[in-house]
Amino acid sequence: MQKLILNLTLFRIVAAPIIFISIIFLDIYWFAFSLFNLAALTDYFDGKLARKYKLESRLGAILDPIGDKLLVVFTLVAVIILSQDSIIALMGVIILAREFWVSALREYSSANHNSNATAVLFTAKAKTAFQFIALGMYLLGYASNIAMISFLANFVMLIAVFLAIKSAISYTLKTLSS
Repeated sequence: MQKLILNLTLFRIVAAPIIFISIIFLDIYWFAFSLFNLAALTDYFDGKLARKYKLESRLGAILDPIGDKLLVVFTLVAVIILSQDSIIALMGVIILAREFWVSALREYSSANHNSNATAVLFTAKAKTAFQFIALGMYLLGYASNIAMISFLANFVMLIAVFLAIKSAISYTLKTLSS
C-alpha cells in the first residue's frame, strides 16, 4: 500500500510535463484534460489512503506538495501560453508568487524547528481544489472549443487567487508571530 501511495504522488510529478507537452506542442487537449483530471484525483487519493492506513511518510510529506505544485505550474503556464490572456497571466503570477513565498516560510519555519507554523491550512487545501477545478475547466474549454467554459474558469481561478492570498497572509502571520 505504501508503494501505491507513493506512486500516486509520483504520477502527478510525471504527468505535469506530459500535460504541458500535450497542450503546447501536440494540441491534444482531450488527452491533456483527461490526464490532468486523473492526476488531480491522485492528490485526493494519496492523502486519503495515507491517513486511512496510517502510512504517512516523510518522503510523501515532501513529494506530495511538490507534485501539486508541478501539476499546477506546468498546466497553468500552458494555459497562460495558450490563452495569451493578461488577466489569466496575472492570476497565474499571483498564484506562483504565493507558492514561492509559502515555500520560503516553510523553510524558515523548519530551520527554526517550528514547522507547526506552516502546517497545512484548510484555505490552502481549498485553494488547491479551486486551482484544479479552474485548470480542468480551462482545459475542457479548449478541448470542447466552448469559450464559455474557459470564461467561467476565470471566476473559479479568481476564487483560487483570493484563497492563495488569504492563506499566504495566514502563513506569514503564524510564522512571524511564532
